[in-house]
Amino acid sequence: MTGAAPAAGPLLLGIRHHGPGSARAVRAALDAAGPRAVLIEGPPEGDALLPLAADERMRPPVALLAHAVDDPGRAAFWPFAEFSPEWVAIRWALRHDVPVRFIDLPAAHSLAMADSPDRGADHDHDHDHDQEQEQGRAGDADVAGAVAAPPIDPIGVLAEAAGYDDPERWWEDVVEHRAPDGRLVDPRAPFAALGEAMTALREVYGDGGHPRDAVREAYMRIQLRSARKEFGDDVVVVCGAWHVPALKARTTVTADRALLKGLPKIKAELTWVPWTHRRLARHSGYGAGIDSPGWYGHLFGAPDRPIERWMTKVAGLLRDEDRFVSSAHVIEAVRLAGTLAALRGRPLAGLSETTDAIRAVMCEGSDVPLALVQDRLIVGETLGEVPDTAPAVPLQRDLARLQRTLRLKPEALERELELDLRKDTDAARSRLLHRLRLLAVGWGEPAVGRGSTGTFRESWRLRWEPELYVQVAEAGIWGTTVLTAATAKAESEAGSATALAEVTALAERCLLAELPDALPVVMRALADRAALDADVGHLADALPALARTLRYGDVRSTDTAALGEVAAGLAERICVGLPPACTGLDADGADGLRRQVDGVHTAIGLLAGAVPADGLRERWTAVLHKLAARDAVAGVIRGRAARLLLDEGLLEEDDAARLMGLALSPGTPPAEAAAWIEGFVGGAGGGGMLLVHDERLLGLVDAWLAGVPADTFTDVLPLLRRTFSAYEPGVRRTLGELVRRGPATGGPVGTVTGTTAPGFGPALDEERAAAVVPVLRLMLGLDAEDAQGADADTVDNAMEPLGATG
Repeated sequence: MTGAAPAAGPLLLGIRHHGPGSARAVRAALDAAGPRAVLIEGPPEGDALLPLAADERMRPPVALLAHAVDDPGRAAFWPFAEFSPEWVAIRWALRHDVPVRFIDLPAAHSLAMADSPDRGADHDHDHDHDQEQEQGRAGDADVAGAVAAPPIDPIGVLAEAAGYDDPERWWEDVVEHRAPDGRLVDPRAPFAALGEAMTALREVYGDGGHPRDAVREAYMRIQLRSARKEFGDDVVVVCGAWHVPALKARTTVTADRALLKGLPKIKAELTWVPWTHRRLARHSGYGAGIDSPGWYGHLFGAPDRPIERWMTKVAGLLRDEDRFVSSAHVIEAVRLAGTLAALRGRPLAGLSETTDAIRAVMCEGSDVPLALVQDRLIVGETLGEVPDTAPAVPLQRDLARLQRTLRLKPEALERELELDLRKDTDAARSRLLHRLRLLAVGWGEPAVGRGSTGTFRESWRLRWEPELYVQVAEAGIWGTTVLTAATAKAESEAGSATALAEVTALAERCLLAELPDALPVVMRALADRAALDADVGHLADALPALARTLRYGDVRSTDTAALGEVAAGLAERICVGLPPACTGLDADGADGLRRQVDGVHTAIGLLAGAVPADGLRERWTAVLHKLAARDAVAGVIRGRAARLLLDEGLLEEDDAARLMGLALSPGTPPAEAAAWIEGFVGGAGGGGMLLVHDERLLGLVDAWLAGVPADTFTDVLPLLRRTFSAYEPGVRRTLGELVRRGPATGGPVGTVTGTTAPGFGPALDEERAAAVVPVLRLMLGLDAEDAQGADADTVDNAMEPLGATG
């Protein structure tokens, strides 16, 4: 540091919090000034963590996480990217063995001043700290503005004065597109100019609609005075440019301390946590966000020829996605970007020019592949790393240990994970993910797998977000390990649950998470709630989760005898109480109960043979017959009961047609008839294909619809649209063709004669049908030779369910 010019006072480097141009300029200014101390905007409690920034295992983007000890959900982040000027200053000071300190308002005060103590993991966007909120103005807070003056955007004001309609483009031209090596005659000159501009703005706009800044700036001035007493004027301050005029202002210590008097305070803890480029992006809700963290990271890291290197990255990405992009495309895109910059009067091609060139040359004018470039490169999915020596709550340390043991590395990019629960490692991964879900740590969400749908397989969608560290800290109140914390929380929820369905869902989650110590507590609560709850709807809501739980017990070798007894009791009570509950309902109540009937039907199918209740399926079948035949039952439920019986083979097609005919008779109100149709052929149960393959039913629906009076047609139309719009396009098209063909002629209802739709023959072709039988017998493992002797009656019986064929 010898040879530096004598300091004429503290050097104030006003910056924007995330920008490669600012970062390079700060590094150059520090090299030129060679200060004795570096002061940085940030919470002073983080000073003890600063040496970790020199650890080779610390890889940005990272963030300082502060949370209240007594309320971990009250938290705030101070993110740093590789191209953040503050990060560059920290690394410079550590590399040169120069003292470095944070000088902003302590987190103990800023967290206590937060508006609401019970906000979730996204609190960081609302807390009043520069790093999280200072992007809209050259490094300053996007805090709730004063009532008298709405918050201003200083960069927007300066850009407008310079004749720019886009503040981001102005900032890029003036700062970010500075020469990559950052060489200037006087590296401090740009900061002096920006400081003068901010001084002029503050003379006009005062606090800019951010009154809380006065408190923060008072604290920073006090810290600056203290540093000057210790190190003299040979001090560099790296802070948001908006604060520079306030730090230069002549104020007294007494006045500054008066502003700080009586501030609320809480106990806070800080640590380093990994961050992501996506969370640096403004669209994520981050107050100090930028539009293109991936692009800025590229500009900062590229040693030379940044546009050429960027186009090469883009070409590599598009090639990985099987798009044809050659070297000629890269060359032409670079040339076009430079031409656009010249036409637009810009010193260098910026993101808008490179994006336009990529769209035109590499994407052939399409925004679809360009969206991939935006997501993967312009924003990026980079996830930082923090050394194990960083402070962490015990629960976080246990989670990190499990992640290493199970080889489940946290990743910012969303990925699918397929688990086979018969394998020990996969079963342990499943337990961990289910326990974290119970603790409200949303790292993984169950997904619909592409493979088997059996109970031995699970599919998960994983994505690690920085807010999960806050969620882990919040969950730390339940225990020091994932297992003990999940157990304690499950026991607490069992005691506080008020609805039967809540307890059954909790029992399912305990079984999936394998919490043997919590399950008895949950079972006692379940038995108590089940005995007291007489509402059939509540019982119907609770039964499906119990049925799934019994299924999982087979896979996870868990004793579920007690669950089986409770499930059997619930099923019996539902069978008794459901028919009376299905009468006298309005439309919404009937639709809700219809969904519950579906759930109970599926549950009883799972329970059959697995619970100590003989004849359960038969009793449920009797309930469905009763619901289907009773006129007092709501139409949508009657229709659904008939459909469930038909699907199970417990109702003949002739009986189904008879029930439909009664439901659609002229004496039935149109709205009630439409509700019956919705129950019978609506939903995701393949009702459309039922109408395609049974023209008797389709004819009944068609005839009823044609006879609906004009004055009531508009009343039933929404129900019908909801029913038929759920069908696949191909099913709707086939139904349309069948209806357009018109009713069959020359035979009984349901036969196909005369003009037929494409793909349908006038009658059964027995010779062609017989040719299929040997193949079917081979597929079924039967003796193929026997098939040659199949008589016509056998063919008729085999082909009857298929209908006529061409």
